[in-house]
Amino acid sequence: MRIYDIVFYAAGFFILGILVASLGLNFKITFLITLLSAVLFLFFGYIKQNNRIIWIAGLCLFIIIGNFYYFLYDEYQAQKTNIVFNEKTDFQGVIIKYPEKGNFQKLVVNLEPPYSGRILIETQRYPEFYYGDLIAFEGKIIKPSNLGYANFLAKEGISGTVSFLEVELIAKDKGLKIKSCLFKLRNKIVSIFQKTLSFKKAAFLAGITLGERAEFSKKFKEAMNASGTTHLVALSGYNITVIVTIVFILLNSFFRRRITFLITILTIIGFVLLTGGEASVVRAAIMGFIALFAREVNRVYSARNAIILSAFFMVLFNPKVLYFDVGFQLSFFALLGIIYFLPAVKNFLKLSEDSSIFSIKENFLLTFSAQIFVLPVLIINFGNFSAISLFTNILILEIIPLTMAVGFIIGFLGLFSYYLALVFSWFINLLLSYEIFIIEFFGQKGVFQIKSFNSFLITF
Repeated sequence: MRIYDIVFYAAGFFILGILVASLGLNFKITFLITLLSAVLFLFFGYIKQNNRIIWIAGLCLFIIIGNFYYFLYDEYQAQKTNIVFNEKTDFQGVIIKYPEKGNFQKLVVNLEPPYSGRILIETQRYPEFYYGDLIAFEGKIIKPSNLGYANFLAKEGISGTVSFLEVELIAKDKGLKIKSCLFKLRNKIVSIFQKTLSFKKAAFLAGITLGERAEFSKKFKEAMNASGTTHLVALSGYNITVIVTIVFILLNSFFRRRITFLITILTIIGFVLLTGGEASVVRAAIMGFIALFAREVNRVYSARNAIILSAFFMVLFNPKVLYFDVGFQLSFFALLGIIYFLPAVKNFLKLSEDSSIFSIKENFLLTFSAQIFVLPVLIINFGNFSAISLFTNILILEIIPLTMAVGFIIGFLGLFSYYLALVFSWFINLLLSYEIFIIEFFGQKGVFQIKSFNSFLITF
């Protein structure tokens, strides 16, 4: 078996072990079943003189390693958590993530000694708090009783929640300096959008470029959900592709290939940190690294191995994301649809290759392939999907890359000159007006949204 096949299967079996543990199967049972399977593979491989089957027998052990790693991770998280639950207590902690803001603020906080652990605070909209703020509060930290919500928080390492209490700022800039600078840059870019565009357009542009959804109205969120366009503000490979393209265009003519490569990698890392590290953008970033590295060392890029390695590194960092992060699942299922189902559809229809981002045919097939693969995830997790989403996405996806590119240019130019940013905003106004019109028109009253499914039909 070739080395890249060994890497592929080892990573895949490790992830399978993580999945089995996420489903709650006992480690001893998993160990016995896997060991028995390995023995059977070994026996049949020896009988049939098939080295591939023998290799799979050995690789089965990675299921046990993945399974054990999941429980080890759980134990480690428990060991470093020391929280008093359901008692009114004085706490202090540092905000360690970009605050989610809307009608109220959601703050992810690392508690300071004598306590330890990560909690979620929901508090009033003002005064505003930022990443790195050291805050003090008094209240009861509640351990989530709902298993689904508890698992949702667990993927972020959050052990408890506390809501709508008085929060006092003690000190600022207690986080990592680079993240503080990047989050300040993010706030600055959003403010540039707000100065050069109308409120609704600025909010939407911030959503598709930076994943910022704080200023979306409830009505607009409902319209995006009903029209099947919510994914536009979920950071993904689109964002990474646009950024890499812009960086290459700007730098490739002035610097050597190696310097351009290094700056591009640093730019991607900066963007991941800037946007808070959502699962979809981390996946896209890792695959981008692999693709750029393969190009740099003149090696063949394997999409199959890039996908499995991206998933492997993400679950290695946090095994909870595999089963409890819907964004992670949507990102990978959409990608699988594009990489494997899309070529099959093209081959079946005997269509020629056309990779242009402005091709209606290409975007139709790309959207269709992604939608088919994410459909089970949407139905199982949300119980609904938009029947018109395919048509809506075709109408919008044609110009989203251009909108993103101009949005990033406005954000960059606005750091130096308001008037330069304003000039580009006149052009992007037309694009945003069209996109918002399509979303709101097809999102009216959820006319095209199918909201209920029989679980039996979902299974079969």
